[in-house]
Amino acid sequence: MSTPPLNDEQIEALLSEPTPGAIATVRALEGDFMVLGVGGKMGTTTALMLRRALDAAGKRDNKVYGVSRFSRPEAAETLRRGGVEPISCDLADAAQVARLPRVANVEYLAGQKFGTDSAPGETWIQNTIVPSLVAEHFKASRIVVFSTGCVYPFVSVDGPGANETTPVAFLGEYASTCVGRERVFGHFAQKHGTRQLMYRLNYAVELRYGVLVDVGTAVLRGTPVDITMGAFNLIWQGDACARAIQCLEHTTNPPKILNITGAEKISIRLVAEKFGAIFGKAPVLKGTTAKEAWLADASESIRLFGPPTKTLDELIALVAQHVSAGGRLLGKPTHFEARDGKF
Repeated sequence: MSTPPLNDEQIEALLSEPTPGAIATVRALEGDFMVLGVGGKMGTTTALMLRRALDAAGKRDNKVYGVSRFSRPEAAETLRRGGVEPISCDLADAAQVARLPRVANVEYLAGQKFGTDSAPGETWIQNTIVPSLVAEHFKASRIVVFSTGCVYPFVSVDGPGANETTPVAFLGEYASTCVGRERVFGHFAQKHGTRQLMYRLNYAVELRYGVLVDVGTAVLRGTPVDITMGAFNLIWQGDACARAIQCLEHTTNPPKILNITGAEKISIRLVAEKFGAIFGKAPVLKGTTAKEAWLADASESIRLFGPPTKTLDELIALVAQHVSAGGRLLGKPTHFEARDGKF
């Protein structure tokens, strides 16, 4: 009898289990916490992990707020059950932002990626105007600003990847707006002396979403896997959220830049073959592997926080079990194969 897939509640419990590092950070920090963009794929995990970490640190009186428009009311209820206080707010509305409680510690996860190509104006609003409202309102807070490795240019697949000193590029509307987000936050940091950290993330994965889900489901269904991008980085979403919490202790002025991902450069072909071995199916591959890809060198964050808790093989096994058992997926392809910056 096959093992049934984990449901959403079980997956969120797995993802939001706080690491010792996350617990140590919230124990060291004073004040309350807020996750802006809590309704996104990583926001809920971050908020719930903060609450669990605070409880584990014996700081049950410190609040965790989760801010979103909450187009899905059930998302707010999930947070309430987990001890997070939901606040409904459209971050593009200055009057609504002005009513948010000011807290010491802010995780900024708001933004838009998917749909950028069809609605670039909305993406610019969400990724540059909203940051100006937030940065002004929370000028006295520590702010971890979620960004992306897509701000870098493509680099050689034979090298270590782009590091924090690599000049940014403007590969498409999405990447350009993400550079804009960093620039806007950085402007207000300079203006007000705000402590910030630019959290440049490359491919968080979980059981319902991510590059591994995209490749694994393609192999299972016998549809082609595009190997043109060749290589990528990834990190377990639970590790990514734990590092986001730990980054609150590393905010600086001027803002610190930090790449967040795993240590490995991972071959798309290799991942497809590993899924094929598990499923007993030869993967269907298409494309010719390029010599350059979006790759990041995360050695500095690994020096600070240690290696991620889950290996590539462990993650592939988890995803393979989930998709083969018919587990629920988020239905949001990452478009990892896109080389024109269009999402």
